[in-house]
Amino acid sequence: MLLVVIAFVVLLVMGMPVAFAIGISGALFFLQHPELPFTIPVQVTVSQTQNFALLAVPLFILAGHFMNRSGITARLLDLASVLTGRLKGGLAQVSLALSALMGGVSGSAIADAAMQSRMLGEEMVRRGLSRGFTAGVLSFGAVLTPIIPPGIGMILYGSIGQVSIGRLFAAGFLPAFLLWLGLAVAVWLTARRRGYPPERAARPTLAEAGSAFRGGIWALLFPVFLLLGLRMGIFTPSEIGAFAVLYAIVIGVAVYRRMRARGFVEALEGSLADIGSVMLLIALSAIFSYGIVLERVPEVVSGWILGLTGDLQGAMVLVALFILAIGFFVDATVLIIMLTPIFLPLMRELGGDPVHFGIVFIVAATIGNFTPPVGAAMYAVCSILNCSVAAYTRESVPLFLAVAGATLALIFLPDLVLFLPDLIFG
Repeated sequence: MLLVVIAFVVLLVMGMPVAFAIGISGALFFLQHPELPFTIPVQVTVSQTQNFALLAVPLFILAGHFMNRSGITARLLDLASVLTGRLKGGLAQVSLALSALMGGVSGSAIADAAMQSRMLGEEMVRRGLSRGFTAGVLSFGAVLTPIIPPGIGMILYGSIGQVSIGRLFAAGFLPAFLLWLGLAVAVWLTARRRGYPPERAARPTLAEAGSAFRGGIWALLFPVFLLLGLRMGIFTPSEIGAFAVLYAIVIGVAVYRRMRARGFVEALEGSLADIGSVMLLIALSAIFSYGIVLERVPEVVSGWILGLTGDLQGAMVLVALFILAIGFFVDATVLIIMLTPIFLPLMRELGGDPVHFGIVFIVAATIGNFTPPVGAAMYAVCSILNCSVAAYTRESVPLFLAVAGATLALIFLPDLVLFLPDLIFG
């Protein structure tokens, strides 16, 4: 298995697409074991694509693209300005609020960061915020996206680990609020030190607040409808993905009347690209996962961690640090697919709740999207804003510390994660 891991790292360093790096390195495992039929890689790849639970992934990706084309983003921006416009930091605080509101719409941290950079980036710089700090806020703010329903990471983790997706959806709200609070405090402290003014000089009037809330109400209700549908047994996780697509189309066509034929086609084209890359990654990862299970890697890793500590929180901190370190080099989606079968059994053995661990896991894995050397969201934002990675990294330190502190709080305060799932689902 060591040769397989080395091959995977080498292929990544060479610049090979992640899906092919996983598939090729996984195939090497079977070359090392000639007693295994070489038809197995083909069989496990095909069988992975026939996993009914994973049908929710392309459906929610499609729904996210339709929601983004429905005209809902501008209305959420107005609502974000009303909510946070008077805080020090101006548009930086507004962008964080928009990330929280958009989490249930886009479902993708990278897409959210790129979209907000195009919308707000240059305007934030024109209003006096440094380019590096602007890029850092727009990038790290997207950490909220994957843990607000319907985050794709939750669907992958729940499908692979056989964990209730409904409970994962419910568990994301309070941790997202904690992350938002931590980032908002970091932005406020930086803005106070540098003299960045608020976005709004006066409190919004009741009429302004009401208008902004009415404009964003359909986006705010979206995750609520998802949870209610799952809780009342109206939908399965896969069926609710189809509901999400229909909901997005109805909102775009009948409510906001912004969905035109061109936007519809562009949403389909964007969805095809995203769905193709994600599903190919999921399919080829089955080859890699087969070798992991056969070589009993989960048991080996569990034994190593248990040798260091038998405490649940201590083990979770070690796992989070490991995921964070690997996340500097590997995409969050890959980490969730590859490491869930390794670490989830360990957490269950120590008496941990799989939903609690899932939220911590997803946050820790997502941080890698915003950090050098291979953070996808970081490069997307820096490219759009023409910002150097060095300036981005230097200015993002307070934001990184805020997210790391919130993640530690989630580890040691499991009730913060489990309160809503227990309240809604029992």
